[in-house]
Amino acid sequence: MELIICEKPKAAFQIASALSDGKITKRNYKGVPFYEIKHKGDSIIVGAAAGHLFTLAEKEKNKWTYPIFDITWKPIPEIDKKAKYAKNFIDALDFLAKKATSFTIACDYDIEGEVIGWNILRFICKTEKASRMKFSTLTKPDLLKAYENKLPTIDWGQAHAGEARHYLDYYYGINLSRALTNAIKSAGSFKIMSTGRVQGPALKLIVDREKLIKAFVPQPFWQIQLTSVEQGKKIVALHEKGSIFDQDEAKKIFEKVKDAKEATISDIEEKTSKQLPPTPFDLTTLQTEAYRCFGISPTQTLDIAQQLYLAGLISYPRTSSQQLPAKIGFKRIISAIAKNPNYTDLANQLLAKKTLSPRNGKKKDPAHPAIYPTGLQPKNLTKNQQRIYDLIVRRTLATFADSAERKTITVKISCKGEIFIAKGTRTTKQGWHLFYKPYVDLKEEELPELVEKEIISVKKIEMLKKTTKPPKRYTQASIIKELESRNLGTKATRAQIIQTLYERGYIQGKSIKATELGIAIVETLSKYCPSVLDEKLTRHFEQEMEEIRENKKTTEQVLSEAKKVLTKILEEFKEKEKAIGTALLAAKREQQKEEETIGICPVCKEGILRIKKGKYGKFIACDNYPNCKAIFSIPKGAKVSSTSERCQKCGFPIIIIKQNRRSKKICLNPECPGKEQAEKVKRTCPLCKKGKLVVKKSIYGSFIACDRYPKCKYIEKNSGTKSEG
Repeated sequence: MELIICEKPKAAFQIASALSDGKITKRNYKGVPFYEIKHKGDSIIVGAAAGHLFTLAEKEKNKWTYPIFDITWKPIPEIDKKAKYAKNFIDALDFLAKKATSFTIACDYDIEGEVIGWNILRFICKTEKASRMKFSTLTKPDLLKAYENKLPTIDWGQAHAGEARHYLDYYYGINLSRALTNAIKSAGSFKIMSTGRVQGPALKLIVDREKLIKAFVPQPFWQIQLTSVEQGKKIVALHEKGSIFDQDEAKKIFEKVKDAKEATISDIEEKTSKQLPPTPFDLTTLQTEAYRCFGISPTQTLDIAQQLYLAGLISYPRTSSQQLPAKIGFKRIISAIAKNPNYTDLANQLLAKKTLSPRNGKKKDPAHPAIYPTGLQPKNLTKNQQRIYDLIVRRTLATFADSAERKTITVKISCKGEIFIAKGTRTTKQGWHLFYKPYVDLKEEELPELVEKEIISVKKIEMLKKTTKPPKRYTQASIIKELESRNLGTKATRAQIIQTLYERGYIQGKSIKATELGIAIVETLSKYCPSVLDEKLTRHFEQEMEEIRENKKTTEQVLSEAKKVLTKILEEFKEKEKAIGTALLAAKREQQKEEETIGICPVCKEGILRIKKGKYGKFIACDNYPNCKAIFSIPKGAKVSSTSERCQKCGFPIIIIKQNRRSKKICLNPECPGKEQAEKVKRTCPLCKKGKLVVKKSIYGSFIACDRYPKCKYIEKNSGTKSEG
């Protein structure tokens, strides 16, 4: 009997459904589903993992010593208590493997999928012999084709490169993180610190940008602006010198023209430019576009795209390719998309063309094409799933459309011998814009119909003072794009690396700002151990792993080199451990103080409101105690952070409360007139039948509760809904 091993249960169901001659028998072992099918008369079992079932760990646990190189693969449940569920998957695959006489790996066809499959083979199935299915969508035609054209072995290049990546990341992660943690421990404190092979260089990019912003000195400049209204349309023209950094020069021009009532059109130039269609999505461009259009983080976008892939709606999302090959069947896919009423008209326009040819990008991926919709009809999608799906469909259709055309009109206006320039740009041929319309970010700036030598009236002329702006901070989307351009990390790991920097407190905010601790780590490592942050070293090992994939180098060669490099780094680190720890501890304390500060106390106007810890949890209080006894409760388990905002109703600080993964901006004042007030209550508690219901107030506003709390935890929301605490 053949056992097909899939990466996830949903993929197992899709594969079983595609290969089955008819009946599918679903069974389970310890709650883990598997499927028994017949394919051309042969019996097949389709089983599933839950992603990685094995992880690297020390052979013998040494809590804080380093360097650590003696590591091995171990079942995840042995290492991570939160991953107990994986034990049942391991047991189920072990149960199925004992029945099987042959094996097929049908995990995702990439480096991680290969490692998942290889580990299951060697550690559970006790063999390394297996055939390999290669597919980019979970649709029946693709899965049948992948099964009928199975590779005779797993992709050993991918498997070895993947294992090498895991070893390298573990070597760097465990050793550098222990070194940092030990350093801060040696200075008399304790905090779990982390950095890694890619995490360090990524943090340095953000810190370097932060330093540029902090060092930036705004420079004043002036612009002379002429405003006119002709044919009901406004004309805004800037002096031809644009930004003028000499105030005297700007004043001289302004004094000359400020009283002008008329001006003359001295020249009109028209230029039409073509805008080529966009290229298909690879993962990075999907993530950056989803962030631009919807504000969905790169991590969320990848999760949603994976869900759409497992539902059979799109092709494999973890791809670097921006190319759609003809073999996927352009006409078949667009015809299927046409059945969805949201896209019928657009798809039919493409089907009417003589040839269907996408505008492919330059980037390639040896394993998968660009991301595209399969044509299966979506059902019951969440709001964000629908958004990402729509973005992918419209982007794909747009790649097959004609170029758009934009006309730019440049008008030179002469006013008392000074030249002002106005520009207007509008779309003259929609082309692909029609297909990608909701997401096309272009302004239509239309000028009135003008002719040369025409005299226009001047409504006003202004001398505007402005200042130069500092470099923009990275967003989650732009930092991922930057990492890709520098060949740091992989398409599948970059978003998680940035997420880790957030979780460690090294960065914060949507517009990413390096924290004091993040800056201290980079400054300290740059001073004492710069190779940890070296991009070139990180890129070097990325290239080494690519050579393993191409069978040009062995895993042993690359890991041997990595051990030598890392051993040298760690020796340098140990010599300066105390100095590093002292610098990090100072930054940690400064950041902690900053995080605990809410702002000036609105009660006494002298003290500072700070987050404090008490017997029953955290609360906010004035540090001017006992002169000021202002105190405010914080919801249990909530994380509080300050803002620079003040409540418009009462003047108290606005804070951000994060609870159950949701963030909410609220006024700190429970008595704030802007908060809803509950009606006066004169009822007996319906839960305990003894207490009386009273109006209570919290940071979220007022609510109704039993006066016998904490013995009775009955509450009512202002809406009238009831719940028991």
